Amino acid sequence: MLLIHCPYCQEERPELEFRNAGEAHIERPKDIAAISDEEFEKFFFIRSNPKGVAYERWRHIHGCARFFNAVRDTVSDRFVTTYKAGEPRVEVVRGEDGALQVKGAAQ
Repeated sequence: MLLIHCPYCQEERPELEFRNAGEAHIERPKDIAAISDEEFEKFFFIRSNPKGVAYERWRHIHGCARFFNAVRDTVSDRFVTTYKAGEPRVEVVRGEDGALQVKGAAQ
């Protein structure tokens, strides 16, 4: 079973306690009524869906019920790190061994 670290509860809990809430760090249009149909489609439906590093929003539905951000490797399904909603986007790099790690974090 996959364990996910909740940055609010400060615990690793089973994946069944969480729900994916889509891509993280998406900026909402300032005046949504004024955007074109194409911009509306892009904002609501088009996501990057990368192979490798993905920035996602998750919700701890069977715990604190709060949203948080996570960096996940979509190839291995491994969570690199999680951090509270509203915090700046975390940078990750691929180490010499090929593993993803938070940039500037202690080895």
